[in-house]
Amino acid sequence: MKAAVVDTTTGDFVTQKHRIDTPRPATPDALADVARQLTEHFEWEGQVGVGFPGVIQRGIVRTAANLDDSWIDVDGDALFTEASQCDVHMINDADAAGLAEVRFGVGEGVSGVVIMLTLGTGIGSAVFFDGELVPNTEFGHLLMDGVIAEDRASSRAKEDQGLSWEEWGIALRDFLLEMDKLFWPELFMLGGGISKQFEHFAPFLEGVRAPIKPAERFNRAGIVGAALCRQPISPRD
Repeated sequence: MKAAVVDTTTGDFVTQKHRIDTPRPATPDALADVARQLTEHFEWEGQVGVGFPGVIQRGIVRTAANLDDSWIDVDGDALFTEASQCDVHMINDADAAGLAEVRFGVGEGVSGVVIMLTLGTGIGSAVFFDGELVPNTEFGHLLMDGVIAEDRASSRAKEDQGLSWEEWGIALRDFLLEMDKLFWPELFMLGGGISKQFEHFAPFLEGVRAPIKPAERFNRAGIVGAALCRQPISPRD
């Protein structure tokens, strides 16, 4: 778990990022204690945004595939607010990364449908229309030839299966082609650590109609987007 103080007018970090290892098991009480430690580290008393790897509806956690099942139906906003004594608002982590890119990155000023895909342990997704977020999409769970998309096209799939850049790039291309056909976006934004190596797999993404660009904020996007989650996000601001 990591945090920083963010200038929401520029998207820049005001402080260095501070990181604390995610506890195991990653239960609500354990993560709430880390949230307390992070806010205390910065001596922070203002609003806090939290990016969370799951579906969030009005502060309630609905899924937690990579954490602990005890998170399901927990009021995360209330839990973290009590632990940190700050006003906390939670958001899906891929949605947060997308917010940062739409406001300050490659999606800035792009009208129409824009899709952010974060390629990591799974595939996170965020969808925007004219800069407005459509929250909690889970495109990584779509089936491709009977296989869950993130089991073929996430960076974890590349590593676990020992795929070459070409093999993995083709799997990612097939996923993007499906997204392209269903949503006709104006732009795909690719995030996650592997996006830093975009030049290695970009040649194998040919055939996708929409432009494809790597995210500019990389691993800072989630923190910046979490800080923005109470802010207006229209690219026309």
